[in-house]
Amino acid sequence: MTVTLSHKVEEQIRHWIDTGRYADADAVMMRALEALEAEEQARFLKTRELILAGHNSGPGEELTEELWDRLEREAEEAYQRGEKPSPHVCP
Repeated sequence: MTVTLSHKVEEQIRHWIDTGRYADADAVMMRALEALEAEEQARFLKTRELILAGHNSGPGEELTEELWDRLEREAEEAYQRGEKPSPHVCP
């Protein structure tokens, strides 16, 4: 596989190698992939936690056009009041 890196990314990789932080570019990329995998796993677990919390919160409502309209209206009203959405809604 051939990968083309931006000059900035290549400089950062070279810096980490030159300072002894990593042995070579492969080690840098492996660490980056491990970090990405950990981030993806954390996002999955958080989503799962939120879904379970919603499921356990009690009976739900049927998702109708009226419910969508109400949710949009409530969101707009909250926005007009200057309220910020929860980080899990708008990461």
